[in-house]
Parts: sequence; C-alpha cells; structure tokens
Amino acid sequence: MGVQQEAGVGGEALEVWIDQDLCTGDGICAQYAPEVFELDIDGLAYVKTPDDELLQGKGATTPVPLPLLTDVVDSARECPGDCIHVRRVSDRVEVYGPDAE
Repeated sequence: MGVQQEAGVGGEALEVWIDQDLCTGDGICAQYAPEVFELDIDGLAYVKTPDDELLQGKGATTPVPLPLLTDVVDSARECPGDCIHVRRVSDRVEVYGPDAE
C-alpha cells in the first residue's frame, strides 16, 4: 500500500476513533470502510492503521484517508451506537460524530 493522502476539512488532517463503551457491534462501520474499521473477537469495532494493524487501546486514533472520507463519515452517521468520532488533528475538534459542533 502506498502513501495515502489524509482527508481534511478545509485542508486540515482528520483522524477517527471509536468509543468501545458505546459500540453495539453491528459492524456497519466495517461494511462501509473495512480499510479503517474492523470487528475484533470481542465483537466490538476498532480502528486500524494504514498498515492494517488493529488499534485496541482506549481512544486510539487513525488518520482518515482522503479516498475514504465519505465512507468514514457515513459510518459515523449510520452507527447505531453513536460511537464513531471524526476530529481535526490540529485542535481535536470533532467534525463528524455524536459530539460534532
């Protein structure tokens, strides 16, 4: 996999994370963007690195690749647990998800 361009709002880089305390394990995120999200053996969704490494640490984030921005945003909007958060890297302000301004 080559270097991926990161998505941004107004040219700013974005990152995504999942609050596993709210995850319902429906897997909608993994259906929309399997390059970014994956269900683990515990039945909960987690983000992955661009190298496909599952990040299981609380609050772990991964960059949002530009080609997948729509899929990641759709995942956040459709998530029944409202647990997917997309925020700007620069100031950590949520731009998509349950806490978006």
